[in-house]
Amino acid sequence: MAVETKTITAIEVMRDAPVIPVIVLHDVKDAVPLARALVAGGIRMLEVTLRTREALECIEIIAKEVPDAVPGAGTIRSAADAQASALAGARFGVSPGYTRAVGKACHDLGLPLLPGVATGSEIMMAQEDGFTELKFFPAVQAGGIAMLKAWQGPFGDVKFCPTGGVTAANAHEFLSLANVACVGGSWIVPTDAIAAGDWGRIEALAREASQLAR
Repeated sequence: MAVETKTITAIEVMRDAPVIPVIVLHDVKDAVPLARALVAGGIRMLEVTLRTREALECIEIIAKEVPDAVPGAGTIRSAADAQASALAGARFGVSPGYTRAVGKACHDLGLPLLPGVATGSEIMMAQEDGFTELKFFPAVQAGGIAMLKAWQGPFGDVKFCPTGGVTAANAHEFLSLANVACVGGSWIVPTDAIAAGDWGRIEALAREASQLAR
């Protein structure tokens, strides 16, 4: 079966499921079974963070071996990160902050980007460059629910993916907000489950997350 290569948009990434998993992989052998477990649980948009030297290879093998998954690259901090991610097969990108260099690189590559923002000024800069689907990071630490409610007035045309401090216990509160399209979280990919190869547990966590109301 050929790998899907249809271009997607940032809002399609955000609306596919209520949760985008924030994935940290240290061993390439875990990439495919993890991706398959998440897809089986109803989660297709997979943010593999560029926090380990194995991350790009993990994105590449997921793109090749798990056709139903849509691998993305997280922790994009430079134009070089964006280019390497696209070459590895990432279908979308996520950044912890926003710079015009990163935005331009992703635009030129045709790589949908969820830029990280934590202030009104950062939202305005991202909007000036054409981005209206943004990652609110670190969400809880930067004001959480109260901040998102405050932004609904001046930034009513923006959709957010709060990430950072979002858990199974508070995800529903974020998802209940009109300006939240999805949340990002690592609770559905716990490090101990990955280390143990407990793919059944991860599939179950993904299934619960995929059924969260929004």
